[in-house]
Amino acid sequence: MPTPIDTHLLIVIAVAALIVWRVQARIRRLLGRQRLSPVRPWVTVVVFPLVFVLLLATSLAHPATGAAALAGALAGAGLGVLGTRLTKFEATPAGLFYTPNAHLGIALSLLFVGRLAWRFVVLQMGGQGVAAPSARSGANPLTLAIFGTLAGYYVAYAVGLLRWRARAARQANAEH
Repeated sequence: MPTPIDTHLLIVIAVAALIVWRVQARIRRLLGRQRLSPVRPWVTVVVFPLVFVLLLATSLAHPATGAAALAGALAGAGLGVLGTRLTKFEATPAGLFYTPNAHLGIALSLLFVGRLAWRFVVLQMGGQGVAAPSARSGANPLTLAIFGTLAGYYVAYAVGLLRWRARAARQANAEH
């Protein structure tokens, strides 16, 4: 007689596999030369602040959580400026390309994934040994501080890419 399949375990495995796949794809993108998309930086500049503001709105009942998210966003913006300065930019006849600093992008991505994995494990254990408010990711200052850091980094980095594109366009027009 076949053993019944534990659907909860299958869902956990499927979610974990999906997360690993997306993280692997994200990190692979951070390692090499990329063509500057005309749309992607704008999406980042619009979407991340909207999500961040929504998360801040949900943390109004928890001032420490909102403060942690804001502190993370400020730190992330500083890292985004640093990341832009460490990026190699290339304007070629084939288009605009950039190679981001792999160490900084990977470190931030792994920090966020590590935090998500920790939250996932805590929730799977039913929050045993964890205070009730910290079992909810929306009310957890550390989780929102890390998200704020990522949001600040990606927005500042996208702004840096947009500024570089504008400078490259001005330079190309001046040469013609």
